[in-house]
Amino acid sequence: MKNVLRMTLVSESVRRENDAEHSWHLAMMALLLEEYAARPVDITHVLKMTLVHDLVEIYAGDTFAYDIQGNKDKEDRENKAAQKLFSQLPKDQENLIFSLWREFDDMKTDDSLFANALDRLQPFLSNVMTQGHTWMLGHVTKEKILWRMDPIRTATPALWPYLLDMVSEMEKKGYIPE
Repeated sequence: MKNVLRMTLVSESVRRENDAEHSWHLAMMALLLEEYAARPVDITHVLKMTLVHDLVEIYAGDTFAYDIQGNKDKEDRENKAAQKLFSQLPKDQENLIFSLWREFDDMKTDDSLFANALDRLQPFLSNVMTQGHTWMLGHVTKEKILWRMDPIRTATPALWPYLLDMVSEMEKKGYIPE
């Protein structure tokens, strides 16, 4: 996972974040922000999901969230990668890791909604700390950012006003493309 680079920069750096760092950041956020979940969550279960959610990118590669073309075959690439990667485990562990990965992606449980909201918040905060670097690079508009961040509004509603304030501030500073 250390070799899978994401578009997001590590805060105040010119170095791109890797998947291992992202998963660790996400797990730390889950521990620290659990109290903001709209509904009670099983933090141990959430942590397990944050640790496995991007494992498939070892074979599938990371797909930039706002890359329309890259997202067209993302599901197929990730399903093939999951089969290749998880099948190397003993059957009980294969089933466990696959179910955690699938639950995260399906976003149907309170735990997965919370974990997924944080998965969106983490690169958002990195963009705030790097003056919108990835947004500028990918020509990501305010509308696209708010659409992508919408799960935060329902899974962690107490954080939503702060996110909106940060978007407004970033827009005023010219860090979000028009």
